[in-house]
Amino acid sequence: MSRKNINAAGAPAAIGPYSHAVDTGIGLIFTSGQIPINPETGEMADNNIKAQTEQVFKNLIAVLKGCGTSLEKVVKATVFLQSMNDFAAMNEVYSKYLGETAPARSAVEVAALPKGALVEIELILLK
Repeated sequence: MSRKNINAAGAPAAIGPYSHAVDTGIGLIFTSGQIPINPETGEMADNNIKAQTEQVFKNLIAVLKGCGTSLEKVVKATVFLQSMNDFAAMNEVYSKYLGETAPARSAVEVAALPKGALVEIELILLK
């Protein structure tokens, strides 16, 4: 197995000791969770779930581009929400990006997310 850490141009810089993604060398890529930081400004997206989910997907697409792949290869998504009350609005945006491929998914409410984000999403993809 040859593991390759990936830090993608166009995605926000990591705010801790982690890579944007890891290519396992065995046909799977794991992304780190992305929060709604605009990589150009370093600021959080507007404080509403739809805008934040849109920014998260922009960040994920940048990470996947750095991995040489795309959303069509996603097999599992994990969504972390600050409030399950935001589920329907998040799901509306999510379905624009992953509705066609319908990967397996978990969505959980958490006590808090980094930088006060309302949403964080991580992915597992086929290479």
